[in-house]
Amino acid sequence: MQNILQHFHKDERPFVERVIEWRKEVEDRYAPKLTAFLDPREQFIVQSIIGSRDEICAFSEGIFEEAERKRVFITPSYFIPSISDYDISVLQLTYPSKFVALKHPDVLGALLSLGIDRKHFGDIRIQEDIIQFACTKEIARYVKVNLEKVGKVSVRIDEVENLDHLLPPQEEWSEKYLTVSSMRLDAVLSSGLNISRQKAQSLIRGSKVKVNFALCEEPSSDLKMGDMISCRGFGRFKITGIEGRTKKGKIRLAISQIKRK
Repeated sequence: MQNILQHFHKDERPFVERVIEWRKEVEDRYAPKLTAFLDPREQFIVQSIIGSRDEICAFSEGIFEEAERKRVFITPSYFIPSISDYDISVLQLTYPSKFVALKHPDVLGALLSLGIDRKHFGDIRIQEDIIQFACTKEIARYVKVNLEKVGKVSVRIDEVENLDHLLPPQEEWSEKYLTVSSMRLDAVLSSGLNISRQKAQSLIRGSKVKVNFALCEEPSSDLKMGDMISCRGFGRFKITGIEGRTKKGKIRLAISQIKRK
């Protein structure tokens, strides 16, 4: 196990150990294991540990198109899950949007205030006066009975039975260009968020920054094309282009910054 653990950040090791236990459980019982919702980094860890073993496979499903958070089935080779096997419900909230515009943090905050762990919720989609979110079937009824308001706004809650009526991805990206001294994480984060280099380093060392959904606490880490950088409280952005260098030798970057609704 130690050889596996050394490839992951220390904060990820409890989850890595859990995945190893799941793998052993499936091997010993020869029966499938369904996880709660996992973020993309956790999904990557599962796939890394399960690997391409002939006798065990890993499948994932988040119901929504381009879902980010998904439940994962670790299964013996004989079992191929269908969508219904993942035990995912989609609940829909409607509310009077002419008076207020609810955002992703409002909805997530209301759900977590019910005393339910984040792992029971998948993606949240928002479109005008409709909000949809995925959740584990086991907590769907509890949410329907107990979620009456999001913030100060009363909401109506129903279950989406027809998956053809799911909302499409609603994330918006805005592109902008940066000039950075290097591809170090602190330099790119500083420029991307328009904060001081010192502030960027403080956020990184304070465990508030992830690169490709993995915690990164080293300001000098080198970034590359396609990397996704997220910072708690500031949102996230992706490096979409390296446009060469200026006459003074600085690097021109194109980034796409995500706006969550």
